[in-house]
Amino acid sequence: MKAVGLTRYLPIDDPHSLQDIELPVPVPGPHDLLVRVEAVSVNPVDTKLRAPRDGVESTPRVLGFDAAGVVESVGSEVTLFQPGDEVYYAGDVTRPGSNAQYQLVDERIAGARPVTLDFAEAAALPLATLTAWELLFERMCYGFDADNSGKRLLVIGGAGGVGSIAIQLARHAGFTVVATASRGETADGRRRMGAHEVVDHSQPLGPQLEALGMGEVEAAINLADTDRYWDELGRILAPQGHVGLVVEPKGPLRIGDPYKAKCIGIHWEFMFARSRFRTEDMICQHRILNRVGSLVEAGELRTTLTEVLGPINAANLREAHRRLESGRTIGKLALSGWE
Repeated sequence: MKAVGLTRYLPIDDPHSLQDIELPVPVPGPHDLLVRVEAVSVNPVDTKLRAPRDGVESTPRVLGFDAAGVVESVGSEVTLFQPGDEVYYAGDVTRPGSNAQYQLVDERIAGARPVTLDFAEAAALPLATLTAWELLFERMCYGFDADNSGKRLLVIGGAGGVGSIAIQLARHAGFTVVATASRGETADGRRRMGAHEVVDHSQPLGPQLEALGMGEVEAAINLADTDRYWDELGRILAPQGHVGLVVEPKGPLRIGDPYKAKCIGIHWEFMFARSRFRTEDMICQHRILNRVGSLVEAGELRTTLTEVLGPINAANLREAHRRLESGRTIGKLALSGWE
């Protein structure tokens, strides 16, 4: 089968950083789906795993997480899907990735592809959606179907894939949503996604919230820079509020006052934790993706895809990595089909 892989960790401008390769088609284990990959999207985690460092892989390493495709065959214990079903999923950081014509994925972390989306539009959703959903409605203990009216949520990093989904989910769940952006086009996009207000993340956040009549917010999710906003979030979060984090800090963080004095809950989200540690509740990701698929089909949630770069190959994947590393990408980039 065709695939894109690496054997060395190189700068993305090096043509050997990602290369077109041929690999054998994998064989499903008991809970596995063998998926014919039709489209993939690219995430920051892809660029971080490919980033330059020492080391050489003895066999090519295939990256890629978000994917949508068709089930070709199933393992002996699979009960959720059958051959011919169309699925979407975010994959497993411990297994070969989606940048291949055929991929194995555990049935418990895959969902049925929303019928109103094509493969590329569907592939843009899983990782960001699972991250936003788990962070807001599992780690931070808010309920998607609960009454969250009166609660204010600040989304730092609202322009990316996770931020775009978090804004929509939180708005649907009843929050008053304030998102950050620094460019006019980005701010307009956050409003289209459902943000009630937009503030400039390059400026102090507190005075901007006060100008909107919000001295404090009950919840915040920091999807951009944990260190940079840590002290300010401690000031603007309400007593017994919650902060959600996804980015590893560069240095030590003080978790005492004001976080201790206010009893602020600190919540980490890593979407791959369930599959990485084979937790008993892995199937929750299957259920989340199916619930989100229903929201999409009902017109209550939209894909965050902004551009399809072309078929899945090394050149197009290098271009996607290059754009993500620029830090100026809005929404999600996808690749669709094979040459």
